[in-house]
Amino acid sequence: MRRLPLPLVLAGLLGALCGPAAPGAAPGGDAAPPEFAALRDVAPGIGQEMRYASRRNFTGRPVDGYREPECLLTRDAASALRRAHRALARRDLGLLVYDCYRPRRAVADFLRWAAGPEDADTREEFHPRVPKDRLFDEGYLAARSGHSRGSTVDVTLVRRSGEPVDMGTPFDFFDPASAPDSREVDGAARRARGVLRSALEEEGFVPVPTEWWHFTLAAEPFPATYFDFPVSRDALRR
Repeated sequence: MRRLPLPLVLAGLLGALCGPAAPGAAPGGDAAPPEFAALRDVAPGIGQEMRYASRRNFTGRPVDGYREPECLLTRDAASALRRAHRALARRDLGLLVYDCYRPRRAVADFLRWAAGPEDADTREEFHPRVPKDRLFDEGYLAARSGHSRGSTVDVTLVRRSGEPVDMGTPFDFFDPASAPDSREVDGAARRARGVLRSALEEEGFVPVPTEWWHFTLAAEPFPATYFDFPVSRDALRR
């Protein structure tokens, strides 16, 4: 079968994302449903470093839809993270989140970025071995992200001091070395990944095979609904 050029494929995906009747899409508007909460209101001890609200991410700029550097999640997911964080505290460890709920407009922004030219600086930092036109095919990015359902989180371990634990690769390093069980990282990093995975699995989260930082609550409240309200505390004020 002839492979379509990436710009044509992405144009079709963008149309599906942005169209008025995208399957599984929630109604439009800037208000979150009542099942959502700000993580800092549920678990203020969990650190936040919301990369997509800043320039420190693989696009090199703030991503569409991130109006504030705020972690929003369903209350079920936020409560489960709080339990995991408290359990880790017994080992002098804690959690730091990098991304939580992600609106559909942000996913569309990723698609537009993927259709553009390579940026040598961001490629070297985030995906040196995987060209950007392969990131979707190889599962590092998704045209319909579980983050848009509100119960998926990108998270790492920190020490009691707040210093991040060495996990072998940085967050959003799109590379085979970021697979949770990769033998390309040393034993200490693999053990740290195992500690993170065990703590989150104990509270009902499920990992993915490509990224050590990515987890989804198995019993998520919205398993087939993809939201598009912006990331801001105003979205929670109904």
